[in-house]
Amino acid sequence: MNLIDHFIKLPGFSSLPSFSTLFSEINTDMGNSEIWFVLILACLMLTFHGVAVLMIAGAFHWLDHKLENKRIYGANFLSYFIAILLIIGSHFVEIVAWSYICVALQVFPTNPQTFYFAGEMYTTVGYGDYTLSERWRILPIIISFSGIFAVSMSGAALYSMMGALLNRSNQNPKSGSGF
Repeated sequence: MNLIDHFIKLPGFSSLPSFSTLFSEINTDMGNSEIWFVLILACLMLTFHGVAVLMIAGAFHWLDHKLENKRIYGANFLSYFIAILLIIGSHFVEIVAWSYICVALQVFPTNPQTFYFAGEMYTTVGYGDYTLSERWRILPIIISFSGIFAVSMSGAALYSMMGALLNRSNQNPKSGSGF
């Protein structure tokens, strides 16, 4: 008996639906063709975020390379700090974009409530107690996934930039070392 057959014989596992049945039931439950539009917007926002982060990281690496042989102390750390601020700004812009999407879809009655919801879902804090209508129950999942992936891209770029700074300080031997 293989492992899958063993699990199927456990109570509750024999009644699991197929993926197509599960997907069909969720799609019917949502009863909402606007969700596909929201998914496309999420993909576009992640694409734009990726391009923005690549541009920020590329500008940092270009500037870091230009400053490599200059004796401007702290300039590369200042450029790293500016890159961090730009990346944080890009995340804030995405939270605002999600707010506008939710306002356009009339997910909540007030704009501040919509902004807080978008921010909490994007950052996956989940602090608030939001009651969504059945047609928007999947919205937090979509916003959270976009936030998780955007933060991952940002983290990878910042890690790359920090690596360039740390490697730079390790590559420059102190004067008088004989090398």
